[in-house]
Amino acid sequence: MQQVIKVDGIEVYIEGEGTETIVMIHGWPDTHRVWDAQVEELKQRYRCVRFTLPGFDITKPRRSYSLDGTIRFISYVVNSVSQKQKVILMLHDWGCMFGYEYYMRNKQAVSAIIGVDIGDAQSKAVQRSRTLSQKMMVNGYQGTLALAWAIGGPIGNIMTRTMARILGVPSPKEFISAKMNFPYYIAAAGESGSYRSLVPFVPKVPMLFIFGARKPFMFHSDAWADKLAQKEGCKVVAFNTDHWPMLRQPERFNQLVMGWLEKPADNDEAAEENAAA
Repeated sequence: MQQVIKVDGIEVYIEGEGTETIVMIHGWPDTHRVWDAQVEELKQRYRCVRFTLPGFDITKPRRSYSLDGTIRFISYVVNSVSQKQKVILMLHDWGCMFGYEYYMRNKQAVSAIIGVDIGDAQSKAVQRSRTLSQKMMVNGYQGTLALAWAIGGPIGNIMTRTMARILGVPSPKEFISAKMNFPYYIAAAGESGSYRSLVPFVPKVPMLFIFGARKPFMFHSDAWADKLAQKEGCKVVAFNTDHWPMLRQPERFNQLVMGWLEKPADNDEAAEENAAA
């Protein structure tokens, strides 16, 4: 049975009767619906909590949210649903950026992290690893989305949905609009609070990192992934997918997550599965 509460005017969906809580945070250009397959599986054993990020709901007025404002909202959600226990974070895309920052500011509130496709995306190592062509691709799509936010309205929506189609985004276009692009605009223009104040992400809790290997460029460095895989209780697994492994291969994704949550892999097991992937 699904329970719906409102936190700062935003609907938060809670499903499952488990004693442990998983807070799921999506990215661009998605909504809480991106986790449907995961909730269907995980709710049998866990309490699944999800929401559409502030500013991403196309039915609400256009508004940008600062980094501090977004982290504050996540804190409100966690405090409202955690039942005074630590939570597990399941994160994707911008959800990783925001979720990692939330963790770095609130380490005492998190027991484990499942990060999907975004690692040390802002690091110099990632920037150095990209070819000129890859840098142009990244700057091209992010710049277009930032411009679409600035333009707004029907034109901004057309630009955004066209870019989503070019990028192979699986989310239905009826849930996509230029309103969702404010993080790219903030990153480009520094409006509403810059993301330059992000704290470098260094997980001290068990972490499962899943990424799609079939992409023109990566959002993590090999060095970062290798270092993470060597940490006790951590695991790194590549999927033969694009940026959305949880949607492209939901059964494998769910089995991997369930197995890891029940018994975090040791280094030998992680190395064997990474090699197989």
